[in-house]
Amino acid sequence: MDDKDLEILRLVQRDARLTADAISQDVGLSPPAVQKRLKRLRESGVIERDIAVLSPAKLQRDMTIIVDVILERESRSHLDAFKRKMRNAPCVQQCYYTTGEADFTLILTVRDIKEYEQFTQDHFFDESNISRFKTAIVMDRVKVSLDVL
Repeated sequence: MDDKDLEILRLVQRDARLTADAISQDVGLSPPAVQKRLKRLRESGVIERDIAVLSPAKLQRDMTIIVDVILERESRSHLDAFKRKMRNAPCVQQCYYTTGEADFTLILTVRDIKEYEQFTQDHFFDESNISRFKTAIVMDRVKVSLDVL
């Protein structure tokens, strides 16, 4: 990967709909050269996927909640089971297996506190391996990004 690849990545991570023509003007390469580089970056897994970033507020899901979860037991089967549940929970945007006090940190978007309460009933209270969890409700989305560069 060279400087031109990094320039291309900076542009497409902010707007994946940019055309090769538009990118070529910014990075000083021909459109076919940009297309080849993008193809290589996708095939090699540097670009994992192209996504649309949706507005939670416009979809009535503007309550963001951060949850630290502490498990009772941390065997591989218990960890895998919890990870699987979180992958399948639609309101979980992000789930991190972490070091420190909490075993997992979750980022959720929900319509309201009632939806979060139902999530806790379904995923925490009915789960014997959850020791405890701590909830923080986000008051202001100061920065939301998946930018790496």
